Amino acid sequence: MAQYSRRRRRRRAGDDPENHERWLVSYADFITLLFAFFVVMYAISSVNEGKYREMSGALGSAFGISSGDWVAMRPGGAPGMGSRIQLTPEQVKAETLRRARQERMREVTRNLRQTLAPLMIDGKVRMAEGAEGLTLDMDASTLFLPGEARLSLEAVRTLSEIGQVLAPSDFAIRVEGHTDNVPMSNSQFPSNWELSSARASSVVRLFILNNVDPRRLTAIGFADQRPLEDNATPEGKQKNRRVVITIEAPKG
Repeated sequence: MAQYSRRRRRRRAGDDPENHERWLVSYADFITLLFAFFVVMYAISSVNEGKYREMSGALGSAFGISSGDWVAMRPGGAPGMGSRIQLTPEQVKAETLRRARQERMREVTRNLRQTLAPLMIDGKVRMAEGAEGLTLDMDASTLFLPGEARLSLEAVRTLSEIGQVLAPSDFAIRVEGHTDNVPMSNSQFPSNWELSSARASSVVRLFILNNVDPRRLTAIGFADQRPLEDNATPEGKQKNRRVVITIEAPKG
């Protein structure tokens, strides 16, 4: 019986061997604490970045811009993880203003398309978007009688509607007068230069009457020096007699 008890004690002792890897538990605890320490330090160092993110998000919300389109970066700081663009607060402001101006240009374009739809369908007005901005190419016959710079009643109505669309914006506007190559010579307009300049000025004056800021406006006469078509045909001459209104694109 005593011999059996000794064998059982030896068996229990063998079932519980000494654990030589208990140090891993302490090491894991140490690593966890160290990781928590660095997380806290990173959070403290990212206070300003968080403020910039809040600012960019607020500005973006005001103009319908997703806050994911940019992320503010502290001066001298490291780029944010997973961000597509790193911008300083000054760049965030500039980017917000740029996008707001682009949206205003799109709104102006939509409103002008709606206003000029009948004339565009008839081919009397052509609208184009390019590097310089939005261009309205208007047939002079829809605005003036031959050889005159006084706007017709229909032209006054159409251009007034255009002016009302342009007045709330702040884009620079250039108005150009163009003629065909038929010489103009009378007491009022000694040449096509005077005629084209007077036509451009008539449009500018009407825009001013419709509350467009005069500082945004420029009137230029090109006479017959920039034809669209060959002046050898009546059709070509008609296309060359035009007024071009350019709403200049936002810079930057």
